[in-house]
Amino acid sequence: MRPERSVFAALRRSHALMPLPDPLHDRASGAIPSGVVTFVFTDIEGSTERWDRDPTAMADAVLRHDALVRAAIVAKGGYVFKSLGDAFCAAFQRPEDAIVAMLDAREALASEDFSAVGDIRIRAAIHTGTADEREGDYFGPVVNRVARLVAIAHGGQLLVSGTTTALLSVGLPSRATLRDLGEHRLKDLTQSENVYQLDARDDAREFPPLRSLDVSFNNLPLQVTSFVGREAEVADVTALLAEHRLVTLGGSGGVGKTRTSLQVAAEMASVPGYGVWFVELAPISNGDYVPATVAQAMGISLPPAGESLANLVRALLKTKALLVFDNCEHLIDAASDVIDEILRRCPEIRVLASSRQALGIAGEASFRMPSLGFPADAETATLTAAEALAFPAIALFVARAIAADRRFTLDDDNAAAVAEITRRLDGIPLALELAAARVKILRPRQIRDRLGERFRVLTGGSRAALPRQQTLRALIDWSHDLLDVREQTLFRRLGIFAGDFVLDAAIAVGTGDGLDDVACFDALASLVDKSLVLAEPDGDTFRYRLLESTREYAREKLEAAGEREATAIRHLHSLRDRFVAASERYHRTARSDEIVSI
Repeated sequence: MRPERSVFAALRRSHALMPLPDPLHDRASGAIPSGVVTFVFTDIEGSTERWDRDPTAMADAVLRHDALVRAAIVAKGGYVFKSLGDAFCAAFQRPEDAIVAMLDAREALASEDFSAVGDIRIRAAIHTGTADEREGDYFGPVVNRVARLVAIAHGGQLLVSGTTTALLSVGLPSRATLRDLGEHRLKDLTQSENVYQLDARDDAREFPPLRSLDVSFNNLPLQVTSFVGREAEVADVTALLAEHRLVTLGGSGGVGKTRTSLQVAAEMASVPGYGVWFVELAPISNGDYVPATVAQAMGISLPPAGESLANLVRALLKTKALLVFDNCEHLIDAASDVIDEILRRCPEIRVLASSRQALGIAGEASFRMPSLGFPADAETATLTAAEALAFPAIALFVARAIAADRRFTLDDDNAAAVAEITRRLDGIPLALELAAARVKILRPRQIRDRLGERFRVLTGGSRAALPRQQTLRALIDWSHDLLDVREQTLFRRLGIFAGDFVLDAAIAVGTGDGLDDVACFDALASLVDKSLVLAEPDGDTFRYRLLESTREYAREKLEAAGEREATAIRHLHSLRDRFVAASERYHRTARSDEIVSI
């Protein structure tokens, strides 16, 4: 096995443990910590290798580890809300108690004989903030942040966030000291965190530099909002990158391809010896500039003479890196040529690309980004606030709504309206963010009731965002403008369907005025490839549909082209023909279950 393959595989396994299931609750007395809570995450460094080497001895060692760490947490009033393998997640009402508990746990482990497995060294992180508490579990950016903090620590190292340090109400316990390790960027890609190392006063320890983004070779941009609801997708894409040198994230506009790519890249930044470079193609309109854009992102100076792609490849021949190409769709041919040449000539480079259609390169693994999960129509009316937050689309809406207006709260009274918003916006993150920004002037019910005018309501995105990400209309405009004339014609005609449809119906509606059956079929295939039409398996065939916002846009285009009446007539004739065919089949077979799908 090649070394980097094993490293990527180990990263994939460790990342899969981040969302720890099946809470195991334990508290000495009193209520579950609430309000401003201090969180502690711990795990054992290098546990995977120890399990592989001697499972029997490691099983015994982990049992002793669990008993000692749990006892130290509970003794200081801590609440263990999750436990899996050798990892603990605990909550404390006071940061001082968390600090003493971690010092006690480390000392207790040090007094044990773990020589059978080559020692047991825990790493731990302490961070404070408010989080959503549901059924004894905690959720939200604060919990994600402490998970990121523990990931940069070394075995035996105890880290404390600057936030927790500032909140120590009575100062440090007399036996403890804190060493300022400076500001560090964590893998959540949001603001840097001032990090401190916690030591016993008579036992100051030295460790290698923290495994933060600051000590890896990367140019990953800082993100101003939290990453919500994509943990499973990050794990899946990370797994694909362990097996394939090229992975393309596809999906409709606004579904979160860029943000997910950045988060995967942040996870990969911890792979030893690998650089991670983000190549943003959206600002350029000429494919000839792609090689120079890659070189600029990586800080490479290309010779002024010679062919730019050949010079770039020569510069990358011995480079070990993950290149993240973002927004390839408008330069699909040029981006594909550059990526293909790099992969053929540079064996230590992997590529993660985001594009609304596949690149069409040999060896490419495609990953279709799904919408965020939202409740079914039948579920929305009876949802409580606690139940609603379990859906990622609602969690994202709530997080962005609170950022827009701190007065916003999700409660049992407005949960159904928020759920309906997420359903009607198909769980598309950008659309949800635009809707959430309106809570400053509209209640959720008002936003829901105005989604019939979504292209006028869902505006006002970040001024720092690309123009196409500032309004819902501009987002779909970008995709529509990249279509050729035949694709645009079929796209607007498909807006006549209120729900999903079959291939024959699409061809019946789309043909005419220069489009024959074959042209319709090719255009439909291209619209699926470009993520404007969804294809969903239905037995031994497929059914197709447009997202609700995309369908509204297509209907507007259909009206503007003056084709609505003619298209509606073709749709009606198609339905008539299918009903006639179904009726004939029914009478011929006398079996109602033979009726074809309409």
